[in-house]
Amino acid sequence: MSHVLSPGPGPAGPAHLLAAQDREHLLRTELPRVREAAVAWRNGLGGLLAALVGFSLIKGRTDVGQLDRGWAVVVGVLLLIALVVGAVAALLLIRAAHGRPAVAPARTLPPRRAADHLEALDSAAALRRGIALTLLCAALLVAAIGATWYGPEAGRPSLSVTTPAGTTCGAVVRVAAGRAVLRTRGGEVTADLAAATAIEAVEACA
Repeated sequence: MSHVLSPGPGPAGPAHLLAAQDREHLLRTELPRVREAAVAWRNGLGGLLAALVGFSLIKGRTDVGQLDRGWAVVVGVLLLIALVVGAVAALLLIRAAHGRPAVAPARTLPPRRAADHLEALDSAAALRRGIALTLLCAALLVAAIGATWYGPEAGRPSLSVTTPAGTTCGAVVRVAAGRAVLRTRGGEVTADLAAATAIEAVEACA
């Protein structure tokens, strides 16, 4: 495809010269501005993720084994997805801030201004994707933290103690001085282990 160039309606004036200088300045500084923005976003989002992780370590449960098995699996899956998403986001932000680790053959290099403009477009696109994925990673971390806070605790082992007075079954609260305190549906009950005729560990009380 070819285009025919024709002169403008009149000679170029000071306004046209200023517009050309502004355009040249924007093209010359476009890539550095994108790179500076990428570095700022990378540092800010990194601080946000660090604050979320620190907050969870201070306020949340430190062991997902304390959670119900199903909830522990959910937390593990959320953390795994957050790790993958965060790694991809970090790579995109690094790419936006520092470019690709690649070298183009000299014979295929476009003019410098055109190459810088194309690189600025690619860096800006990588920056936008990196920001979106970092925020998604933060949302996944918040969901995982919330699950560790509000998820049900894992059920404690139950003990069935049979004595001449009857059978008591419940979660073990503590054992001391030959007596076991069991948490039953009706509250805490103390069972005399010395007088027990049968002691059995059960998964759940009937």
